[in-house]
Amino acid sequence: MKMKKILILTLVWGLLIGLAGCNPAAKKENAPVAENKSQTQEKEAAKEKADEKKDENQAKVDEKKDESQLQADEEMVIIDMAGREVRLPKKDNRKALTDSPTTQRLYTYINGLNDLVGVSARDAKNLTNRPYALANPEILEMKSFGGGYFIEDWEAVLLAKPDVIFCDQYEVAAYDQIQRQTGCPVVALDYGTGVIFDPKLYQSLELIGKIMGKEERAKEVIDYMEALKKDLNERTKDIPESERKTVYAAGLAWNGPHGIEGTRENYPLFDAVNAVNVVNGIGKDGLVEVDKEKIIEWNPEYIFIDLASIHLIQEDYNKNKAYYQLLSAFKNDKVYTQLAFVWCDINIDTAMGNSYFVGKMIYPDKFADIDPIEKVNEIYEFLVGKPVYEQVADSQFGGYQKINIADFDSNRFFKEK
Repeated sequence: MKMKKILILTLVWGLLIGLAGCNPAAKKENAPVAENKSQTQEKEAAKEKADEKKDENQAKVDEKKDESQLQADEEMVIIDMAGREVRLPKKDNRKALTDSPTTQRLYTYINGLNDLVGVSARDAKNLTNRPYALANPEILEMKSFGGGYFIEDWEAVLLAKPDVIFCDQYEVAAYDQIQRQTGCPVVALDYGTGVIFDPKLYQSLELIGKIMGKEERAKEVIDYMEALKKDLNERTKDIPESERKTVYAAGLAWNGPHGIEGTRENYPLFDAVNAVNVVNGIGKDGLVEVDKEKIIEWNPEYIFIDLASIHLIQEDYNKNKAYYQLLSAFKNDKVYTQLAFVWCDINIDTAMGNSYFVGKMIYPDKFADIDPIEKVNEIYEFLVGKPVYEQVADSQFGGYQKINIADFDSNRFFKEK
């Protein structure tokens, strides 16, 4: 009986174990384990594939970077004053060409006559009234290229093989045309419209400095000009409005000489010393020719005559002396000359020197320490290498001076036609 009970219990226990082994719930508990392993393997495979793709993409990026770096190492890319992107092969001792006196002047401020393959026919013609040429007379012996003011013989330029051509043309399309004709990078420069201390002038100087490896010199030139601007203003900015002198610029040269009526409303040389230009209400930038009767109406205390045009004013005086005798500046001996600064475009050095002369004449106490001739020579020496005032003055009736009715009566400024 006892054995029978044991046997029955054993059978029941085995049945229970069997039923537990067939329990669907138990299978469900084990199923996720197999599923998780499969998902893990898939994820690992996907990650490996993604990593491979990432490595491929990175390799392409690195390759492009290497190409860009190689290009950057081989090229200099600049934006010129016409807004053009210009690419120049990087090299030491780059050779340059200037297309005209306009660009040669700025180039000389930065690099003298160094590293040039030649100059324009106009620059090789004479030295007259251009301080950069007077200070560097060897410019007359340099190779020149056919044309007038601007180079026109671009085939000859091609043979000279410049690495860069600095230009200042009238139309933007001309730069691209010259570049196509010569196969040489063409860089546009620009003086701006401010005559002196113009931001575009500074940008042009910076371009020359960067391209010719003279960045430090370009910075020195710009800093020097800005220091002159600040000095002129500091000396005169605190003069009360009621004590500021009224002035008139007569016979300003621009595309040739002009009579007493040739002037400017916005005249930076006067603005630099806070003088009051009597010309107003014209509403035109640059040279204007006003009615001569307006000058009598304005009746400026001081008149500054451009020496490029004084012979025309002499001719007019000879015909109409009574007119000039009505002007207070002539009656009171307050007529002065200024050096011609527009000669083959703007001689910025001379123009800045003229501002010091104007300041000295109308505000002598504010410029007590300034000798205008010494100052303009300092400017010439810094920018073009030599103090050339005497040479400039020799061709301009003696340069800076006070003049009067007696000078005109003696026909002192007569010039043979």
